[in-house]
Amino acid sequence: MVAGPAGRKRRLALACLGRETVVPEDMAKIVLFGQAKFGEEVFKGLVAAGHQLSAVAPPPRRRPDRIDPLEQAGIDAGLRIVQRKSYRGAEALAATGAADADLCVLAYVTQIIPSAILDAPTRGSICFHPSLLPAYRGGSAIPWQLINGETVGGVCLFRPDDGMDTGPIYLTRELEIGREDSAASYYYGKVFAAGVAATLEAAELALSGATPVTQEESLASYQPLLSDAYARVSWGAGAGPVHNLVRGCDPAPGAWCKYEGGVVRLYGSSLHTAAAPDADAGTVVAVGAGGLEVAAPGGTVRFAKIAGRDVGKSAAPEAAAALGIKPGSRLS
Repeated sequence: MVAGPAGRKRRLALACLGRETVVPEDMAKIVLFGQAKFGEEVFKGLVAAGHQLSAVAPPPRRRPDRIDPLEQAGIDAGLRIVQRKSYRGAEALAATGAADADLCVLAYVTQIIPSAILDAPTRGSICFHPSLLPAYRGGSAIPWQLINGETVGGVCLFRPDDGMDTGPIYLTRELEIGREDSAASYYYGKVFAAGVAATLEAAELALSGATPVTQEESLASYQPLLSDAYARVSWGAGAGPVHNLVRGCDPAPGAWCKYEGGVVRLYGSSLHTAAAPDADAGTVVAVGAGGLEVAAPGGTVRFAKIAGRDVGKSAAPEAAAALGIKPGSRLS
């Protein structure tokens, strides 16, 4: 096990409960599920808060030489590493050691963890989600918030159950979604830091015995995993909806249209509603240092980078030239 500073009382002001709670001196034993830098930062925060990590559970390696940051943190600390394709069954429960823990923390987990593991620790589990639940349940919450033009998003920590992001909530934090934010800039610029901090705060709430609040099902919404099936551009939908689709799909899977039979993917979107070109929707009106500019009802949308057949994601002028796209070209 790895432990942070020992032998001290940690006093946490729990504003949402309207009281001050004293966390016992003995350190909590935690199993951490998670991945990437997010999981690694939660790992560091739990250790700094004086908790014991009995195991970390990152996703299985896709390549033998590619080690997830959370996995590396666990290796460096000499912890037990649990990596499974499935967490169903008694063997998985035993492998995690959840029954001997005080809490399971799910820090941006995309695998399904069954309730047999989630409910095994003394204080159950907490799970991070990048929306203001019960809105935007599902594994593509960030992209869909941008695609739908939301200006306020947030992060949420809840006690997971066997449903899809349906468990009772410990805390939420609102975040502004900028009009020019992409899924990547919103996550790295706003969600990441706020989510790590909220996860650590929620761990203390759960360990203190705080009672989470049941989600209001009448406000719930669920969106499917984002894929190419939802990422095709409809130029006639208008400049605003096109802009929102492209930034919601940036960086993956990349919103797409077609040009001369080939797929063209669009990135780095900016909206220009003041422009009113006399051109049909989907017509390229300019290609230059500012990007590839395309007409749509209500204005134009400019793309800083594009990709296409045999042309990797690159600056719009160079990629457009390689693909034969020029002013007057029609993107279907």
